[in-house]
Amino acid sequence: MPSSKEYLSFVLEQLSLSECISFRAMMGEYIIYYKNKIIGGIYDNRFLVKITKSSAEMLPEAVRQIPYEKAKPMLLVDRIDDREFLADLFNAMNDELPDRKK
Repeated sequence: MPSSKEYLSFVLEQLSLSECISFRAMMGEYIIYYKNKIIGGIYDNRFLVKITKSSAEMLPEAVRQIPYEKAKPMLLVDRIDDREFLADLFNAMNDELPDRKK
């Protein structure tokens, strides 16, 4: 089931405290970028982020989910309504993520 544009809009609104957010549609899903780094995505209307030291510490109870077949597990963000938390999470994760390939 592809993710809806409505859910994408909701997530982007929740991320509005973070600057440099962008996204790219890919096969009915959405890759989320923060400062040109892939930080997570929307898969089947689930907001998932990459597992890093910071994301694991800040989301200790998060369920690990597979975004699509043969992909690495990611963390399900359950605090989607907390904009300040999301901004803090993205800032913490940023230095742990590789730069975007050109």
